[in-house]
Amino acid sequence: MGKGLRTPEDVILQSRFTERTTALQNAGRYTFKVNSRASKHQIRAAVEKIFKVQVAGVNVMSVPGKTRRVRYRAGQTPSWKKAIVKLKPGFTIEY
Repeated sequence: MGKGLRTPEDVILQSRFTERTTALQNAGRYTFKVNSRASKHQIRAAVEKIFKVQVAGVNVMSVPGKTRRVRYRAGQTPSWKKAIVKLKPGFTIEY
């Protein structure tokens, strides 16, 4: 896989479920939170191996952390990487 990314479970951290991602699932697109060091090729291989589907394309984006305030102190939530995976026609992911 790559440095520190030995298994598909190291690449795909969790599935993302929001109102928008649920609408995307109807179009065959699934959203995942992935390791920030993972490449598109590693994400494709991990999704294909974990869910036993064929991937048509992978789009990735880095989501910056947000500034949050707790009482009088400002902090920062961590940045993370999001992948939107498009499956080939006829394939779906069942959770």
